[in-house]
Amino acid sequence: MNLSTRGEPRRTIKIPFLTIVRKEVVRFMRIWPQTLLPAVVTTVLYFIIFGQFIGSQIKPIEGFTYMQFIVPGLIMMSLINSAFSNVVSSFFGAKFTRNIEELIISPAPNYIIIAGYVTGGVIRAALVSAIVFFISLFFTSIAIQHVFIGIFFAFLAAVLFSLAGLLNAIFAKDFDDISIFPTFVLTPLIYLGGVFYSIQMLPPFWRGVSQFNPILYMVNGFRYSFLGITDVSPALSVGILLVFIVLLTAIDWWLLSRGTGMKN
Repeated sequence: MNLSTRGEPRRTIKIPFLTIVRKEVVRFMRIWPQTLLPAVVTTVLYFIIFGQFIGSQIKPIEGFTYMQFIVPGLIMMSLINSAFSNVVSSFFGAKFTRNIEELIISPAPNYIIIAGYVTGGVIRAALVSAIVFFISLFFTSIAIQHVFIGIFFAFLAAVLFSLAGLLNAIFAKDFDDISIFPTFVLTPLIYLGGVFYSIQMLPPFWRGVSQFNPILYMVNGFRYSFLGITDVSPALSVGILLVFIVLLTAIDWWLLSRGTGMKN
């Protein structure tokens, strides 16, 4: 009897995790014109408008053209939006159709539910960022100086904003609620996070304010992996991102354990 049940806990964890991940991947791949294509179209417009039209009028930044400077930031912007929107739309959709109740009362631990949805967000973010990167090669020449550092920062950013998307979905009561955070919080943070500029260009006051923006550390860490330049220490960036990830994971787990947002 011990031999037959030894693998049960592992299967209890593995099966629901893989099921959630498979569902997530099938979902966003089935509607790829809505989940993958918009980020690509938007980024191409950024490359054309900011990179070519405006960028041609801006002097090089630390030896790099403006187009080369903004490529890492635009990739990170697409990654963040994709990770966040994938989890918030999927989890809230499950709440709206009431099938989330079956998942909550299932034997699957809450941390497995979180891990499954986050993994789905990371996979979509990885696909979108890879597509955007290859498109950027049509606009400028750029090489990655620290490949593994870039992958690591991309992974941390995707995990963090997948967790943020889950938090938004837990509290959302209708479809309008899932657009409030991206509109009034996420978008301003992205545009003020150093995607289009170095914070060294800012006055001292705004430079200090920018250092409270977590996206600044993602963008600069990712830019360091491409260009070898950064406004903040990569080690500090990693530390801050890990703190946010641990904090959001704990909050999401606690809210799911309490059933917050699951009851009418």
